[in-house]
Amino acid sequence: MTSRGFTLIELLIVVVIIGILAAIAIPKFSNTKEKTYLAQMKSDLRNLATAEEAYFYDNTTYTANLVALNNFRESAGVTITFGTVNGQGWGASTTHANLPPPGKTCALFSGSVPAVAPATTDGHIVCQ
Repeated sequence: MTSRGFTLIELLIVVVIIGILAAIAIPKFSNTKEKTYLAQMKSDLRNLATAEEAYFYDNTTYTANLVALNNFRESAGVTITFGTVNGQGWGASTTHANLPPPGKTCALFSGSVPAVAPATTDGHIVCQ
């Protein structure tokens, strides 16, 4: 007499193995999403720098008005906050709505304006 199917022990072993794999994969997936959000924030700052320089070329000053920066839009979930903006330079920081509290901030400044934390060097994006 041959029986077909799996024993209870075999099924339990498979469930335990799947549980272990899930426990490993879920934190990795979470970390990947955070990296994606940081990449969006950095990309928006790079695009903002390009838009600010184009605006400066036309108007000999910088602006904190995102509407005045032709064809510039921040990514979904990204918020841009300007620091000092004048004819000598500009600074801005970004945050992302989908990052868990306390969240992270990326910043960039250019020219003769005070640094925007966490950036410390003119023209270099820093995230914290």
